[in-house]
Amino acid sequence: MALNRYFLLSLLPLILVSSFQVTFTYAGGSTTQDIGSLNRSSFPPGFIFGAGSSAFQFEGAAREGGKGPSIWDTYTHNHPEKIRDGSNGDVAVDQYHRYKEDVGIMKDMNLDSYRFSISWPRILPKGKISGGINREGIKYYHNLIDELLANGIKPFVTLFHWDLPQALEDEYGGFLSSRIVNDFQDYADICFQEYGKKVKLWTTLNEPFMYSRGGYALGTFAPGRCSDWLKQNCTGGDSGTEPYIVSHNLILAHAAAVHVYKTKYQAYQKGTIGITLVSNWFIPLSDNDPRDIKAARRSLDFQYGWYMEPLTKGYYPKNMRALVGKRLPRFTSEQARLVNGSFDFIGLNYYSSSYASPAPPTNGKPSYQTDYLANSLFERNDRPLGLRAASNWIYFYPKGLRDMLIYTKNKYNNPLIYINENGMNEFNDPTLSLDEALVDTYRIDYLYRHLFYLRYAIEEHGVNVKGYYPWSFLDDHEWSNGFTVRFGLVFVDFKNGLKRHPKVSATWYKNFLKK
Repeated sequence: MALNRYFLLSLLPLILVSSFQVTFTYAGGSTTQDIGSLNRSSFPPGFIFGAGSSAFQFEGAAREGGKGPSIWDTYTHNHPEKIRDGSNGDVAVDQYHRYKEDVGIMKDMNLDSYRFSISWPRILPKGKISGGINREGIKYYHNLIDELLANGIKPFVTLFHWDLPQALEDEYGGFLSSRIVNDFQDYADICFQEYGKKVKLWTTLNEPFMYSRGGYALGTFAPGRCSDWLKQNCTGGDSGTEPYIVSHNLILAHAAAVHVYKTKYQAYQKGTIGITLVSNWFIPLSDNDPRDIKAARRSLDFQYGWYMEPLTKGYYPKNMRALVGKRLPRFTSEQARLVNGSFDFIGLNYYSSSYASPAPPTNGKPSYQTDYLANSLFERNDRPLGLRAASNWIYFYPKGLRDMLIYTKNKYNNPLIYINENGMNEFNDPTLSLDEALVDTYRIDYLYRHLFYLRYAIEEHGVNVKGYYPWSFLDDHEWSNGFTVRFGLVFVDFKNGLKRHPKVSATWYKNFLKK
């Protein structure tokens, strides 16, 4: 009887929206759309639907198959106090051993594609070719890709999702050094050579913003660097300079990898390559206050424009150059030419929006966190922006995805876009029964409404979006949150052999994707 009750609850979001219509007014008139009619066929022909993952969060097998340590292996073992439950990725959700089972679940869910990352230290345990190529690691990704293709699922591969080889961190400080550019280029070259005949969708980097901010401004992500005065038990660092240096080298590494692909492989492998960025949409706290409007624009520039401006113009945003000054690196003319236009598409990760208001200049020591002179808020007039997920940075605001896409089209010449991550999390609650834990009705509501506004951006504004990948396929190790929150469409039973159980959202997505 309890299961029936929870099943009925699971249908609630669809019942609520089944006859709900929204009318939009725009310059040319208005349009009324029924959000209850949304399904796969609502999107353009060839639109790709998938789900996402990353190597550190999913694979496990941290010391198997010839893999070398990554900075996240080191960070989680040396600083368990910085991981909410003290956990690590040694086993994660064990996709390394269970990839065939997982691909079977993907096929059953009607996924067109699977987004995953290759672990750099699994391919090059020492980080560079001179340290030796790990053939067992090479073979693992061939096996995974072949299994996906055999089941009609397109692989979408990210080359770097934060798990830098520890050897390069030890040798020269990883992305703090420009030496990383050549080593990343060599690693990318190996991947293109090995997998490029099978893989047609590549991204170089995932969220360079989060890597730089978390790892070098806040010290909450590997390698855990920040200024001493922040008193975050960091491993050294300077929050006012290092995030900018790291992002600069990330952008140069991205451009170098893209150059290799386009000059050596693309003509005959026939794939495409891009970069995956993340950003909130920022809403002025007051719609009519020019100070709030400027704060929202600065916030966008320091999170999204930080990468989009170099990729489309060859230099950093004017706001950044004015406020950061000499701490912000500059591109040489040759570097600018290499970076400008170095993508076939942009991957966009969107989770939430926030309000922005101006913050006064600080007279203390500089930090990325205060450089953009803006506050990020989730309430206005004591009213929250939307429902909150388990994480305090995710508030349901699906219109923000539409606004972010329209902004990107208008400001950056309508690039081809894939939504590479979009999702919400719930707490890992051990008091729930399995049946209860599978009822993730809010996730259905979250995904459905974002898909509605995504379709609106495509149909009414001509935004060039070609695919959508919810985060994430399975519950996983969520970085500094460990296993305390769950993003997955599929429940992983951490207490019972990592058994997989599709949540109600997975069943909904499966039905949404029926052909």
